Amino acid sequence: MMENYIEKEGKRLRLGYTTGSCAAAAAKAAAWMLLTGNRRERISLLTPKGIPLDLEVREITMGENTVSCAIEKDSGDDPDVTKGTLVFATVSHTDMPGIIIDGGQGVGRVTKRGLDQPVGNAAINSVPRQMIRENIEEICHLTDHKGGLSVVISVPEGEMLAKKTFNPRLGIVGGISILGTTGIVEPMSEQALVDTIKVELRQRRATGADYVLLTPGNYGSDFIRDGMGIDPNIAVQTSNFIGDALDFCRELGFKGVLLIGHVGKLVKIAGGMFNTHSKYGDCRMDILTAQAALCGVSPKGAAEMLECVACDDALRVLQEENIYEDTMKHLSSRVQQLLKIRAGEDLEVGAVLFSKVYGLLGKTSNTEKLIEKIMEE
Repeated sequence: MMENYIEKEGKRLRLGYTTGSCAAAAAKAAAWMLLTGNRRERISLLTPKGIPLDLEVREITMGENTVSCAIEKDSGDDPDVTKGTLVFATVSHTDMPGIIIDGGQGVGRVTKRGLDQPVGNAAINSVPRQMIRENIEEICHLTDHKGGLSVVISVPEGEMLAKKTFNPRLGIVGGISILGTTGIVEPMSEQALVDTIKVELRQRRATGADYVLLTPGNYGSDFIRDGMGIDPNIAVQTSNFIGDALDFCRELGFKGVLLIGHVGKLVKIAGGMFNTHSKYGDCRMDILTAQAALCGVSPKGAAEMLECVACDDALRVLQEENIYEDTMKHLSSRVQQLLKIRAGEDLEVGAVLFSKVYGLLGKTSNTEKLIEKIMEE
């Protein structure tokens, strides 16, 4: 098990290792046993991050021409869905020269362009493939083996686990992806979410999309379906990382973006907050009250709004003051203004704000045009 830790938000958190590290370690162990004929209960691996691992080898099956074994995934203190999963490698002699790497049961297969691997390949990303290859080559060198080897990575629980990941949305079918750029899992990593958003946007762009629909999460997806009659699966979920998503859209060359979100998220955009997680700040009532002030809210109404704990309650005050519609127009305009500043001149941006209680609250003037463009693709 890992004995490396990081300090995060005052907590000491144990590091883990990726499915890529598991696959490489299992492949290394299986290759050693195949080429030496000796059983091996532990295997060492140096991760790309430079952190060495010493791992227990599980479920060993040795044959004359094939060896299979597994490494248990340990994600440390990160709540990863693959924690405790066995990642298997089966290494076999082959008549073909070189090292052939493929995926077996429970490893997804790529069906859409724009991902790390080409369509048709097993969803074993580039760095894990390189780790597998380099560790197999190390064993071949140590044993003076000149022949070809086949490596098949499998995860028996993978198809079930994949339902809890982004893989079905990304067009990876039949199982999980074998991932990791450093070989190490850092607990509660926001970077993993940001990377997933970029992958999905890159995939959309690779299929020729010029316009894209963004939404922070499940509330947005529900409104897209129930309030707008649009399939929510066409939207890319940004979580709290709206600013990063806009940056990626600009970087990837999209022409337009429509952001559809709950007022509790998007009101923060009007205050310049492009990571909307509450730990970075909560200016919702301040911004709503400022927008209401532009529309003539009374001192009593402003004071009441500032004491509200939920946006829907503040919207009630706006209705009572008869400035609801005007305030929502001002707020929508301000959201678009801030989005445009972040997006730059070449990326058209629009926004739709809604509430679970009041429904559609406001939208920018270019909303219908952007929806038309998105639906055309």
